[in-house]
Amino acid sequence: MTRKFSLILLTFLMASFMSFAQQIQMPQASPSAKIIQKVGLTDVSVDYSRPSTKGRKIFGELVPFGQVWRTGANNATVLTFSTDVTVGGQPVPAGSYALYSIPGKSEWTIILSKKTELWGAMGYQQSDDLVRFVVPASKTSKKYETFEIAFNNFTDNSAVVSMKWETTRVDFKIQTEVDPIVMAEIKKLVIDTQSTDPALLFQAASYYFTNSKDLNQAYAWVKASTDSDPKYWTVHLRAKIELALGLKTEALQSATKSKEMAQKENNPDYIALNERLIKTIK
Repeated sequence: MTRKFSLILLTFLMASFMSFAQQIQMPQASPSAKIIQKVGLTDVSVDYSRPSTKGRKIFGELVPFGQVWRTGANNATVLTFSTDVTVGGQPVPAGSYALYSIPGKSEWTIILSKKTELWGAMGYQQSDDLVRFVVPASKTSKKYETFEIAFNNFTDNSAVVSMKWETTRVDFKIQTEVDPIVMAEIKKLVIDTQSTDPALLFQAASYYFTNSKDLNQAYAWVKASTDSDPKYWTVHLRAKIELALGLKTEALQSATKSKEMAQKENNPDYIALNERLIKTIK
């Protein structure tokens, strides 16, 4: 009897477990999203959920002014940086952080918290903040039905994070370290080894030229590169550096050569670039 009762109980428990384990798949009210963006040499990711307006008044009502908001829906929004960065003008070590905010009518407080595992803002404590800073809030020209986080206004070492919902937009800037890393690579791969690799020499010369560093050194590298393995894009850089150094005759010769090489390779972009450069030289 006991054995029979045990079997019945086990069958009942298994049936109950299966009924709980089975779930109906339905669309999320606030779909999850993940953005991975390269900023300079840093990988930046944003994990967040995207609530929609659905006819509701958002800021000042659904999301009260002056209170900590999860900056999305469901779990806390999480920002992850692969290297040390600067956010809102403040240093932030590589790692993951919860993105909270305190919305206001004309400005928001942006918060990066060291505690990333909370459900929304439940359990949030200011003592867990890594940084907080204030940014202006502006009005958008169109309505955003669904909350959106995006990257824009890129430079070689920075990008702006834009958050838009309803008719409100808030931006903050992420800055990354680029120059020290690139210069260390150039020193290691080009200077210390006295490299003769045309590709490496071209890259080093291009970086020096673009970032207004030692033009004479850039010229030495690009000359060595183009003398050993000329390409229309490397010769074009040589022409630009020669012009910057005031070597107009040499620059004209290099630009003309680069144009001829680009014509043979049927590259209209570099044909046009060289034509414009030649006009500048003349």
